[in-house]
Amino acid sequence: MQRVSTTYDFSRWAVALMILTGGLMLGSCDRQQQSAPPPVPEVAVITVTAAPVALTTELPGRTSPFRVAEIRPQVNGLIQKRLFTEGADVKSGEVLYQIDPAPFQAVLDNARAALGKAEANLPAIRSRVERYRDLLAEKAVSQQEYDDAEAALKQIEADVRYGRAAVETARINLNYTRITAPISGRIGRSNVTDGALVGAYQAMALTTIQQLDPIYVDVTQSTTDLLRLRRNLESGRLQQKADGQKKVRILLEDGTSYAREGTLQFRDVSVDPTTGSVILRAIVPNPDGFLLPGMFVRAVLQEGVSEKAILIPQQAVSRDPKGNPLVLIVDGENKVGQRMLTIERAVGDQWLITSGIGPGDRVIIEGIQKVRPGSVVKTVPFEAAPPKEAVVKGNNAHAVSEVRNGGA
Repeated sequence: MQRVSTTYDFSRWAVALMILTGGLMLGSCDRQQQSAPPPVPEVAVITVTAAPVALTTELPGRTSPFRVAEIRPQVNGLIQKRLFTEGADVKSGEVLYQIDPAPFQAVLDNARAALGKAEANLPAIRSRVERYRDLLAEKAVSQQEYDDAEAALKQIEADVRYGRAAVETARINLNYTRITAPISGRIGRSNVTDGALVGAYQAMALTTIQQLDPIYVDVTQSTTDLLRLRRNLESGRLQQKADGQKKVRILLEDGTSYAREGTLQFRDVSVDPTTGSVILRAIVPNPDGFLLPGMFVRAVLQEGVSEKAILIPQQAVSRDPKGNPLVLIVDGENKVGQRMLTIERAVGDQWLITSGIGPGDRVIIEGIQKVRPGSVVKTVPFEAAPPKEAVVKGNNAHAVSEVRNGGA
């Protein structure tokens, strides 16, 4: 009986020793887990640099013809024939309509006959005056007879001048029966048909010719943008370069770029009181007639070059509860800090920054949700995806950037 008890006590002490050892081991593991530091979050950053950027502005506008000629008759008559094809290109001087010339030819013939009659009497009257002048010196004729002959000469000379003017008027009216194109361009539809009766300088135009090469693009710019541009130029933040300052790039309604660049011609001197904007006119080559009058387009104009512009991706910027823009940066000790920004505008998929960060600052682009100001992070360079949209449109944010105003 004594041996069984001893064996039982030994087993009980062995189990207690195993439980105690396991507890000590578990406590040691818990202490090791509690003392291990948390993993350092990894963020992608860019180093801010200042570089020259050509800033542009995109403005809405419409095309308008370079020249417009409304064709109206200058004499009364019946249209005998329409001599052009509607919608075709016509040359300056080309005959468009023929008005019945018979009445005007008769008037011209009558004026020529009257002129011939006056010119036929002129030599005889001139000779009589010369003879009377000699006889008056010898007292062979009276002064009254000489004065009558001289008055008759002046009368016949006036009749000759009147006859010549009448002939010229009749000839001009006869020429007006051939209605010609005053300019070269594309002609529209005809508002009259053969046999129609028309009147001189009537209100309704017979047709319209529009010169489409080159073509005008009229765009509107708000006075707010105009004042901002002037302030930036005066302060030196923008520099204008003459070589590209007047170049205008045209974007069509479907977003594609027009193949040819235009030239800024002038900026209007008055402001439209209903819209608070001014008109800018550009002249654009249109040899193929691709641009038609009245088309909606957008014109991209260069405002100037910012020599030390700071651009950061838009995804790096967040906003506080009041809507103020801010970014997270990483200092020299790899600690996260917060900076408030002043944003001027959107440039493609980036923000143009005027204050808040400077060259050399490391801005967090990816991993913003994992960190807070004051935390320590591990940084890796940010690799941006290729700007597919910029490649299609021909925009490069680091060379010539497309501006979208008012986004900040």
